Parts: sequence; structure tokens; C-alpha cells
Amino acid sequence: MSNTLRIALIGEGVTDYVVLSAAMESMLSGRSFDLKLLQPEGSLAFTGAGDAGPLGGGWKGVYKWCIQSAVRGSGHVSDDPVFVSYDLLVVHLDADVAGEDPANDAIDPIPELAGRLPCEQPCPPASATTGALRAVMSSWLGEAETPPRTVLCTPSKSTEAWVMAACFPTDRGMATKGWECHPKPATRLGQQRKQTRFAKARADYEKQKPKVQAGWPDIVTKLSEAARFQTDFAAAVQALPAA
Repeated sequence: MSNTLRIALIGEGVTDYVVLSAAMESMLSGRSFDLKLLQPEGSLAFTGAGDAGPLGGGWKGVYKWCIQSAVRGSGHVSDDPVFVSYDLLVVHLDADVAGEDPANDAIDPIPELAGRLPCEQPCPPASATTGALRAVMSSWLGEAETPPRTVLCTPSKSTEAWVMAACFPTDRGMATKGWECHPKPATRLGQQRKQTRFAKARADYEKQKPKVQAGWPDIVTKLSEAARFQTDFAAAVQALPAA
């Protein structure tokens, strides 16, 4: 392993990339790292043209990438050749995906997920849903549990809860419904005062990235899934062989 930590990210979209990059900047405390967005394909997703590559964006793109990864690894992500080029693999999925019913999707059905999704549980606690979703993600990866050098990231209900906690820590709407149980944290971004609100867009998130990075320790204190991500990420980094 080189001194620069090489991290591959499989995520729903480019705004998640920005948030997770900020979190890693904080967690790695100045250590050099290179974060590559493999899904959706970064070279296409960052053009702003709306093309997320052959697998598409969103959670279904993550699902398709995981299935292909397991195939490349003869049934297990832990044997995927991706680890030749990267030290760590981070797989992100927002917990609101647990409420999806893809087997009955009229536009893009995925019948093989019948009985796996939906798996949403009452919130609180957030862990009831994220635990079930993580088991589903592991099955996509061909694993019974999260393998070494792989970190699952499952913000509840979405990474926007983390952004809200960093940028609008006193928001009453989030507090009333619960920071990790508010069904649509992204809606709160556009409901702030005109001079402070911003959209769920890459350019706006890049401007807010320093706040997310600086506020990460507080996010971890407030939100259990951020704390779990930090714990899992730190453990995976520590388990890597010395450079």
C-alpha cells in the first residue's frame, strides 16, 4: 500500500461523493488520499450532462455495480480485481432505499429483489432499517457480512441529514421528526432562509464542503449512522498493511 490511501467509491450520485469526501478529509486528519468515484462513472457524472454511465445513477446503479463486482470476483466482492488498484472500497446507499419496492416498479422492475426490498422498519431506531439494508447490500456483493477492505455507508434517511446537521444544526423541522427519521431531509435544504438556502446540486455542495468537513465531529456525535461509518472506516484503514 502506498502512502496515499486509494479509495474507490460506489455511490448514488455526485453530491454523495462531495459529502463523503468531506467526511474522509476530517477522519483522515491530513493523511493523503485519492477518492475515485467508480459508480456512477465519474468521467461522465461530473460533466453535468446527466449521463451517469452504462449502469445509470441512483441506488439501482449501485445495485448493478455490486452484482457485476461479485461476478468479477467469482461470486464475492472480496475477490474483485478492483482491489488491485484500490486499498479500500466504500459502498454507499441512502437508507430511504429500504422503502423501495423494485419488484413492482412499473418502469424499471427488478423482480429478483422480491422479498429483499422493501425492508424498511419503524424509525427510531435508525439502525433497524439500516441493519436490514446492509444485509441486503452484502447479499448483492456475494458476502454474508462486510468483508475486509470494504466499508458500507448507509446514512439515514439520506446524506442530506448529514449536510443539514453540519449547515443547519438547529433546524426545527429536522429536530421535530428526528434527525435520522425525517423522511426527506433534502426538502429542508430549500426551506431555509433565502440568504442561506441551497440546492441539492454538485456546485452548491462543493461550496458547503468546508462546513461539512469542519462539522463532521459534531455530525458523528448527533447521528448514529455517521458514527457507524466513522467507526467502520477507521477500522478498515487500521487493518490495512503498513505502507
